[in-house]
Amino acid sequence: MEGIPVQNDENTSIEAIKHEETIEKFIQVIAKNMNLYGITSSVGRLYGVLYFSDEPMTLDDMRNALEMSKTSMSTGVRTLSDMKMVESTFRRGIRKDLYQSEEDWYKSFTSLFANRWRHHTETNIEEADETIRELRKLTRKTDNQELCDRIERDIDRLEYAKNYYKWLMDFIQLVDSGKIFEYLPRHDEDENSDSAD
Repeated sequence: MEGIPVQNDENTSIEAIKHEETIEKFIQVIAKNMNLYGITSSVGRLYGVLYFSDEPMTLDDMRNALEMSKTSMSTGVRTLSDMKMVESTFRRGIRKDLYQSEEDWYKSFTSLFANRWRHHTETNIEEADETIRELRKLTRKTDNQELCDRIERDIDRLEYAKNYYKWLMDFIQLVDSGKIFEYLPRHDEDENSDSAD
């Protein structure tokens, strides 16, 4: 089975195999959700495997678990590391690089959300400004009053868009700083411990 390795011998119970299959199914869910943040499914699966691993993993461990090339593993780890979703760690006596997942998903999300959305939002503000400048140039060049009126309406729409993007930048800052949790508290473990069997 691809994913978290299972020892296939007579000591492996049906329940143990079922456990691995159940975790693997959830790892697939994590991988699909990563697409929302522009992360490929393979990198999402890598994060899932690291998250459910009881011990830090080397690139070789990850390659064996996911049957991907070492280069792909290295690229995936670097991507996750840049997003603060994976960190390197040290174990005495082990020379190879070890990696473990960032288990605080709130921290991962706020970092990932802020980094991704800030870049796109800044770009959108710049594009809106550039579009307004181009439309202003057209206004100065034309004698067509109907066109000028239309351009002014479009500029009003662009200014509205800019104001929205500026609000979004404030929201991104709220998330990135962690102040969002003052308004929307974290749901930490055992808060709702009712579990369905």
